Amino acid sequence: MSAKQQSSLLIVEDHADISEMLTSYFEGRGFTVDYAADGLTGLHLAVTNRYDAMVLDLMLPGLDGLSICQKLRHDARNNTPIIMLTARDTLDDKVCGLSTGADDYLVKPFAIAELEARVVAQIRRNRGEVTRDLLSVGDLLIDTSTMAVQRQGQTLNLTPIGFKILTTLMQASPAVVSRQELERKIWGDILPDSDTLRSHMYNLRKTIDRPFATSLLKTVQSSGYQLIASESDG
Repeated sequence: MSAKQQSSLLIVEDHADISEMLTSYFEGRGFTVDYAADGLTGLHLAVTNRYDAMVLDLMLPGLDGLSICQKLRHDARNNTPIIMLTARDTLDDKVCGLSTGADDYLVKPFAIAELEARVVAQIRRNRGEVTRDLLSVGDLLIDTSTMAVQRQGQTLNLTPIGFKILTTLMQASPAVVSRQELERKIWGDILPDSDTLRSHMYNLRKTIDRPFATSLLKTVQSSGYQLIASESDG
């Protein structure tokens, strides 16, 4: 796959056998790989280098994966796609991981080919699918050339997946976008489990609607999702 060519990957994993397997596999598939065995080293590498994607374990010595995500997204304003690896598989765990900034979530034990497919999909989405355009629904604005999102003049921070979902809904507005169409648009043929889109929608709604008086993101029962402004929103 073309996304592997000239692609750099950061792996942050404290389990030696897993990290050696991942490093060997991805290097053999054409990736340039950096590796960290603890959270502090991983964070340092992530903020001092540019990577096309990051594979991040949740439980790490020094600094856990959730803290790394939060610091990268909110402090460093780093939008490198992050695929989180964890043994935790409840919906609450997934919501927590995605809300801190992870773009995808894979539960251990996992098939390495699936991890590769998800890494490649994230890299492809993060490269070149954004066109120069200004989208607006009510008082919500997106500049797709810079990935800047604002509402009522306030800058909103979204994950790359959240940005892609919002862009898709804004481009379709006021039409309803089905759950299946959104999943295909965001993940292609490598579909996540049934909770992943719901977790991303929860986080998106929390960011774009909850701080404001009116809601733009609607769930249309048995149909999908809709981004629409009321008359008072303009």
